[in-house]
Amino acid sequence: MTNHKIIVAIDGHSSCGKSTIAKAVAARFGYIFIDSGAMYRAVTLFALRHQLIADGEVNREKLISMLPQIKIEFRYNPEIQKSDTYLNGENVENEIRQLPVSQNVSPVATIAEVREAMVRLQQEMGKNKGIVMDGRDIGTVVFPDAELKLFVTATPEIRAQRRYDELTAKGETVSFPEILENVVERDRIDSTREVSPLRKADDALILDNSNLTREVQLSWVIAKVEERLNGISLNDR
Repeated sequence: MTNHKIIVAIDGHSSCGKSTIAKAVAARFGYIFIDSGAMYRAVTLFALRHQLIADGEVNREKLISMLPQIKIEFRYNPEIQKSDTYLNGENVENEIRQLPVSQNVSPVATIAEVREAMVRLQQEMGKNKGIVMDGRDIGTVVFPDAELKLFVTATPEIRAQRRYDELTAKGETVSFPEILENVVERDRIDSTREVSPLRKADDALILDNSNLTREVQLSWVIAKVEERLNGISLNDR
């Protein structure tokens, strides 16, 4: 295998399994996985804990002023063989995946100052390449020169069902119509926000996984990564 490393940028709609794909690809190539969505979820959790969100409205000025107090990092957990998200030294991996955070993360992510702070941190993490990052604007804003860009999508109904199954498997009592409404609303907010809206990069490959198994998806993505790596090796000869 080539010694070269690349950046793999995976964008797409919510609940498309982007993180699952990204984690598997990172493990396959020995790359670092960075969950950008978890970073925005951590900021949202911080805002909720500090009563900066009420009835879906974010106290933008107060949150912006408190951004220097927010420290986000990823620490590898050998027991589950993946990284956990830490907010100011606390493992918040489970809490940031719950519905209260999901319902409020999109408004938080529309704040320009929040995105600028997260993008700076993400770009710092990717300086040495050899990373896989998923999110909404990785291929368009964070790493526009990434060697491989993917745009993952699926129908809203299938994404809502996946989210419903995930939450009920954890023992949470949730409503499928409520989750479907949240998925559709997040799509609307993510695609229409003024700062870094969700869109497919011109050179991104589309992966519609509505009817694909995880195994088929992963095989396809791995093949694309290997194509890029082999292309770099050939150019260096």
